[in-house]
Amino acid sequence: MVAEQIRARGVHDELVLAAMARVPRHLFVPPDHVDEAYQDHPVTIGFGQTISQPYIVGYMTEALQLERSHRVLEIGTGCGYQTSILAELVAEVYSVEVIAALAERAQETLAALDYQNIHLKVDDGHRGWPEHAPYDRIVSAAAPHDIPPALFEQLAEGGILAIPIGISDQELHVVRRRGDRFDTLSTLPVRFVPMVKVRD
Repeated sequence: MVAEQIRARGVHDELVLAAMARVPRHLFVPPDHVDEAYQDHPVTIGFGQTISQPYIVGYMTEALQLERSHRVLEIGTGCGYQTSILAELVAEVYSVEVIAALAERAQETLAALDYQNIHLKVDDGHRGWPEHAPYDRIVSAAAPHDIPPALFEQLAEGGILAIPIGISDQELHVVRRRGDRFDTLSTLPVRFVPMVKVRD
């Protein structure tokens, strides 16, 4: 998977590639889809959600330019696969999932793998996780119409945000904060589940 789907398609960060080689992706998919775990496409995990295509996980992780000291906010824990990749690479991961049953399942999987630097919360991703802000990096596995203001607010100076934007036609945006300015680069077309808005 790492050699053929990720490195061969342009992801070259050796730390990212090594993390993806270490994490057992098959543990994060439902038992009836385990034969698809390492294939080059998203896999359903129930509740209308998916585990992202391996290449996209690698691409987004590399785009974050992670350092060991970083604190990262993840929107959309899902099954916890991207969460575990982040946890292999940074100091602390704060992950928000709107579907409680998915968060509970992810927590069990991540605990079984003995991660000590992951913090999970059930909440609306549009709100981020303000109690632990600011974050050096923010990544979203769900696509809003527009970038939620809370994510801009919770991004540290010099920080990077990687997030898919749009509904039918989505693009991955990579945003860097420079003071009150946010420099945005549209990178590649993607397809993610929508970011669910919870009514107050």
